[in-house]
Amino acid sequence: MATREVISTGNELSAIAAVDAGCTFFGGYPLTPSSEIMHVISDLLPKIGGTCIQMEDEIAAICSVIGAGMSGSRALTATSGPGMSLKAENLGLAQMAEVPLVCVNVMRGGPSTGLPTRVSQGDIKQASNPSHGDYRSITLCAGNLAECYTETVRAFNLADRFMQPVIVLLDETIGHMHGKADLPTVEDVKAGIVPRKKFDGPADEYFPYQCEATEPAVLNPMFEGYRYHFTGLHHDKNGFPTEEIETCRKLIQRLEDKVMFHQDEIESNEEFMCDDLTGAEGEVLIIAYGSVSLAAKEAIRHLRADGIKAGLFRPITIWPSPAKRIKEMTDKIKNVLVVELNIRQYTDEIERASGRLDIEGLYKVNGRAISPHEIVSKVKEVF
Repeated sequence: MATREVISTGNELSAIAAVDAGCTFFGGYPLTPSSEIMHVISDLLPKIGGTCIQMEDEIAAICSVIGAGMSGSRALTATSGPGMSLKAENLGLAQMAEVPLVCVNVMRGGPSTGLPTRVSQGDIKQASNPSHGDYRSITLCAGNLAECYTETVRAFNLADRFMQPVIVLLDETIGHMHGKADLPTVEDVKAGIVPRKKFDGPADEYFPYQCEATEPAVLNPMFEGYRYHFTGLHHDKNGFPTEEIETCRKLIQRLEDKVMFHQDEIESNEEFMCDDLTGAEGEVLIIAYGSVSLAAKEAIRHLRADGIKAGLFRPITIWPSPAKRIKEMTDKIKNVLVVELNIRQYTDEIERASGRLDIEGLYKVNGRAISPHEIVSKVKEVF
């Protein structure tokens, strides 16, 4: 595949990716450290006939993006932790009504106002269920500058494939990091766009929510001659509210199954220097994601120079987690260290997937990055 070299920041690359992937609407509200996404896309969208609106707050921003998604546009919003909290209710509406959209969350220190200009990975658990109720979130996490672009592109395709919000996690470090990224060409990105399905039969035979038990709704864009109802209530095949027992049960089960039965289309991970790990005594598996994985890779090089064979497992799709592969890796390697800029938010998932309670952790929650030296020291301390 042909590539192009771009020098930019993670936030800027996410905005560029959205436009290249066919996004024509952005609704947002500036919030550190995600604001550059709105700044950049506000210049890009008018040039292609798109629209960027700064709304009065984060709630209005997500509502505008849902409206754009209903009309058939690829739509984006971007925010940070407190903004995600405000968007939560309407992310639930988009899950229930099955409206595709992409939300980039550039994580910062929390809870509440927290550390607005400092790095964190404190929104991992929130991303698994940002709103109440039963559904399955799709959450991707960029681990380098190139993935700020490629994972945003992938998020739009997944949103239209599964007809629901898709969250892309960056963090302050990777969002503001400035450097070189090798990206796919715009032509390749556009050739890979996966459009949402449409019904093209007679209008009186169109039932948007009457679909297979493991498939998403087929929502034709509004204003194209097909009429149906949008609601956050449990609904029937036309979208009208209902409390009929089986209809309600099947609807909520389908919101789960349309994701969980297709994990092979969603799952993505990286295994760095794991090919020669055999499970021998003394080998170490480090699990990290986002910007922390960059420090972990450097730490692994130092550990190997010191005679300690180490490798990295990095989930790129955070939710649903790559549980099967986590289990395979942690069954093979005795010494496992999870490194996170939070307190155990993904470690809990690693323990669940692996069935192990002896996994070590290295955590930091003071807004500062974890250095390769700290990871090396932790490995030598506990293993």
